[in-house]
Amino acid sequence: METTFSKLTKGDKAIMVFAYTVLGLFMAAIILPVIYIVLASFIDPITLQNSGLTFDFSKWTLTAYERVMSNAQIWTGFKNALIYSVLFTVISVTVTLLAAYPMSRPDFRGKGFFNVMFVITMFFSGGLIPTYLLMMSLGMKNNPLAVVMPSLLSVFNILLMRNFMGQIPDSILEAAKIDGAGELSIFARIIMPMSKPAWITLIILSFQTFWAESGGMYIYTEKLKPVSYAISQIVTAGVVRTGMAGAVSLIMLTVPVLVFVVSQSKVVETMANAGIK
Repeated sequence: METTFSKLTKGDKAIMVFAYTVLGLFMAAIILPVIYIVLASFIDPITLQNSGLTFDFSKWTLTAYERVMSNAQIWTGFKNALIYSVLFTVISVTVTLLAAYPMSRPDFRGKGFFNVMFVITMFFSGGLIPTYLLMMSLGMKNNPLAVVMPSLLSVFNILLMRNFMGQIPDSILEAAKIDGAGELSIFARIIMPMSKPAWITLIILSFQTFWAESGGMYIYTEKLKPVSYAISQIVTAGVVRTGMAGAVSLIMLTVPVLVFVVSQSKVVETMANAGIK
């Protein structure tokens, strides 16, 4: 590495140093807030309010975690978030796959029109108030569907799957049709196995999206609120409850991290088996 760096010109070295500096600043902007939340969750609320972060371990405490463990509403939020994430990830991935498959086929009539319509929604939206009025008119108030319905279908995910499915050779699909396979059989027996790395990644992205949904505008009953909404309520209480918010955030973070760690090896394995580099 040092030999390669020494062979660079002064201009290239300056660009590389600048790039590493910017990358380091971005990493700091991401990591430092996480470190603050972790440390704040172990510090006594009064000490945190008066003195801020401290490395005097005698003033560290598990009070925030004790409050979290004894708060029934937070555990209800975790249960709701898990149910919403698992259930609606299955629905979202299924709908996305069914939408992406015809969009990936060159003989699909109206493909260009639907592509334009999908892309437009990525740049323009109805806004907060029209979305709220629409959800209320559909009877989504205090309905679990209201938590994830606005994010149920992601155009980015559709385009991701469309591009991946579009790389499957048409000769394979034509051979299957000659053998008498229908569209449903082709989708289940050829498209799904060959696009396994993509839809596993899609499951991870969808789960993380739904896990962080709060449904704050549509869910008012405490029995249906997910844990992300509980965190927003804790944070608005001020610095005194920062430790408790940090504890809940840290516990909440473990689920998507575990999902990513467990799924990462599967994604790498399937990509290697599919010959994707």
